[in-house]
This record gives sequence, C-alpha cells and structure tokens, in this order.
Amino acid sequence: MTAPGLHVSSGDPATRARTIAEPRVAAIDIGSNSIRQIVADVGPNGSIRVVDEMKAAPRLAAGLDETGMMSDGAMDQAVEALVRMATLAKQLGAKRIEAVATSAVRDAKNGAAFLSRVRQETGLKPRILIGEEEARLAFRSALAHFELGRGRAVVLDIGGGSAELALSAEGLVERLMTFPFGAVRLTERFLRDGVTPKGLRKLRKFVRDDIHAGLPVRDWRGAEVIGSGGTFTNLAGMYLARQGMRAARSVHGTRIPRQDVTDILETLAAMTTEERLAVPGLNAGRADIIIAGLAVLAEVLDRIEPDDVAASAFGIREGLLLESAHVTPAIADPGEARARTVREFAERCHFEVPHARQVQRLALQLFDALGSRLGLDADDRAVLADAALLHDVGYHINYQGHHKHSYHLILHADLLGMSPESQVTVAHVARFHRGAAPSRKKHREFARLDQTARRRVRRLAALLRIADGLDRGHVNAVAQVRVRWLERAIRITPIAAPKVRSLRLELWGAARKAQLLERVAKLPVELVGPNGKAVRPDEPGVSDDEGD
Repeated sequence: MTAPGLHVSSGDPATRARTIAEPRVAAIDIGSNSIRQIVADVGPNGSIRVVDEMKAAPRLAAGLDETGMMSDGAMDQAVEALVRMATLAKQLGAKRIEAVATSAVRDAKNGAAFLSRVRQETGLKPRILIGEEEARLAFRSALAHFELGRGRAVVLDIGGGSAELALSAEGLVERLMTFPFGAVRLTERFLRDGVTPKGLRKLRKFVRDDIHAGLPVRDWRGAEVIGSGGTFTNLAGMYLARQGMRAARSVHGTRIPRQDVTDILETLAAMTTEERLAVPGLNAGRADIIIAGLAVLAEVLDRIEPDDVAASAFGIREGLLLESAHVTPAIADPGEARARTVREFAERCHFEVPHARQVQRLALQLFDALGSRLGLDADDRAVLADAALLHDVGYHINYQGHHKHSYHLILHADLLGMSPESQVTVAHVARFHRGAAPSRKKHREFARLDQTARRRVRRLAALLRIADGLDRGHVNAVAQVRVRWLERAIRITPIAAPKVRSLRLELWGAARKAQLLERVAKLPVELVGPNGKAVRPDEPGVSDDEGD
C-alpha cells in the first residue's frame, strides 16, 4: 500500500482496480485560471492512489478586475469541464466528489449564480473557500509531500486570482495569509499590453508594498520556501530543462536557486509572448501570465531571503483529498521520507536485501575515502547510497539488461523527499553499475545531462562498480575496505569478514570493474589481496561487464 501522502499515478486500467477498504474520492479545485480534478483511492491510513486526473483552463478570473464579473464564455467553458469531471468521477466509481471554488468565484458578483448553475447542470455542490482556507489546504498538501519537521517554512500558493501563504514552525502552522496577487489578475492590471520594464516595475512595487506590510521578516528570514501552483511547476520545468534533466518524470521537489529565479524572470521578460512559447519547460497556456507569477515569487524571495525555492506538484486538491479522508499528514524530519520511500520501492521490486545493503555499505566506505578527492559532496553521498541500494531492482524484470531496467524503474518511481535532479542521477548511477561505461556517444539520455551532472554520474558509478564487484558472489565476504590514495595508484584492500578464508572472487570481481575509476581519477587502481600483491583481471583490458 502506498505511504500516506504518496501519489502513484497510473493510466493502465489493469492497475486501477481498487484496493479493498479504500473508498474512491474525487477532488475538484475550481481555480481562477484552471480547474483541476483528481480521482483517487484513499486508504484508512490516509494512503492515496491516484487513478485519473483531468484539467481545463477556462480562466474564470479573466476580466474580473475590470468588470467585477466572470464572463459568460469562461463560465460556459467551466461548466462544460465540470460536467466532464463529474461524469468521469462517477464512471470511475467515486463514492463522493469534493469540489471547492477559490478567488475568482469568491470575488465575482455573479459567483453565486455561477455556483447555482454548476449545481443544476453537474450535480456538484462546490463550496467557496476563503483565502486562509486555501492556504491551509496548500499547507496540508505540502506537509504530506515535504519534510517540514525541522525549522521554519513558508508555503506559497500562487493562483490566477490570489496568492496564499502559510507560515509554519516545526511542521505546525503559525500564520495564514492571503493577497490579491493572482497571475491572471496582475497580468491584466499591469501587463495587459505586453511586458514592459515600466509595467513590471509597477507590478513588483505593488506586490512589494503589501508583502513588506504583511509578511513579518524577523522570524522568517532564511525559512524554507515551498511553492505550489502552475507558476512553480513551470518554473521547475524550465530550470530542469536548463540542467539537461528532461528525463525527470516529475518536477516535484525541484529546488530552484534564487539567482536562477531572477535569471529566468529577466530572460522571459525580455521576450515576446510568441518567443516564450518556444521556451523548453514552459507550458504554452502559461506563456502570457508566467511573468506575473514569477514576479510575485521574486518579491517573496527578496523578503525572506532563502537559498532556493522548492516546487510542489501538489496543491489544494491534494490537500482536499487528505481533508476529506480526515487525515493529517505525519510531520517528517529531513531525510525520513526519502529513506522510507526508497526502501519501500526496493521492497516492491523484491530486491535482494543482503547484497544491496552490502554494496551500499562498501560504496559508502569508498566514498568516504575517495569522495573529496573526486570533487564529490554530501549530496553526492546520498545519491550513491540510494543508487547502491537500488542498483539491482531491474532483476524484477529479468537478469538480462537488468541495469537498464533498474534505470527505467527508478526514473519512474514515486520517491518522496528526493528532488527530480537527484532521482535522475540515482537512476543513471544505478544504470551504469555494470555494462559499458557512460558515454555521450553511446547513451542518449546520459548525453542530455549537463556537464556537471555527467561528471557526477561517472564518478559515483565508478565507486558503485567496485563496491558491486567486491560482493561478486553475494555472500558478504568483505567486512570493510581500506583505501590509500598514493602518488602512483589508488590502493584498495578488502578485509575479509570473520570465518571467510578467501577473497579471491571478490578481488577478481572488483579488479574487473575498476577501469572507470581509473579514468575519472587518472590513476591506476590496485586491488590488493592478503598477501600484499595487487590483483589484476585475468584478461587485461577486458571488463566483466562487456556490452551496453
């Protein structure tokens, strides 16, 4: 069963079969820019299994500031979309449908008439959320998908008509705030005739004045910032595209440095709407309103001064699902969710626990001895730990090419607490634990990574290969490794576990997988046996991992 707050999407009808005792619920968020629906099975422990999703973008907030009314065309589109969503939810067997309406419907003079029409034509009974309720639902969703148990956090949800902030400490909400800073609303007010330096300055000053008046800074400077809504998923998509991470299955958890937010905002502001349509990672439906959303984010970041902002792919509708199931997500400390979901994923793939743990232990010993010399850091150590634990999950498919199967399984897994960049890197490191060494010419997905990511993959895969070779017989014969970086070579000496008489197989296995480490370290690698002699493969120049 999926962990609480962890979403597993599936379009395969065979996998849509409902788990026993998991009522099916639909959640619909009638937003100012878009309407989104999730249909999901919610377990008694709050587990969520997403079975289908639907989206429409009628832009109910369009023209609202000027007329005070939602347009007939936007309402027609919205009702048509809601009819489809209600039909889908019923056909999928949803026992109840929870629908909420936010800023546009809340502010419009014809909001009540619109809801009456929705009830009459769809059978839905949407309730209007006040801004603080939006903020609370967004926070509930963030709590389920991020580790907020330590320190202070600001959850920022930017919609089409308003922006909400939830300020928390140690996972508990301290303050909820709402501002009229929706991406559609601000675009129409300040950038109606296109983005100009003057218009953007006025927009940012308008936001800045309210933010400075309402958002306390003394207790929140440096707090973690988490963003939900289309502004953030599109920002993350553009950032990942810049890093060559287009293989990422989700943008959830992407951390965008403050400077990159500024750079992306400035780059897009200098473009026409038509030019923005061609920007990798930017959804065409956001090209005209993304500037306003990013400007709001930039002002919040300037006020709080965090290192980066984390993008959430989950928002009000996921919070609504949890609320409807009467579930408050557990408050997790840093690292807890990642470790748990990696382990649960490995278990679902029926991994060989003793071998995976042994390879992980030896890989981390190698890292601790060589990592700094190879230019690696603490984040790289976490990636290696996960890649080592998961390197053989491809056996779940079959032995032949299991390293390639491992790559695809990891890449498409739901791993809570792991950023898309880390997940892509973990997948690549596991993929190259055997077979041909990473090559831009031979491996298309590897070639798409940027230079820094390729460098990380090569170095981490080099360590993982040797660790895997040191457990060639899957018997945990090696108790530990001693490593010395000498002027002429890297010397690795495995120490036998108690009652192990020979490490011949392990020395042979590691020696045959040392070539990649020799390349990245630019030094020979010596596997040294109990007699003090270096062991070389019986066929020099031939790897135990021939083939791709």
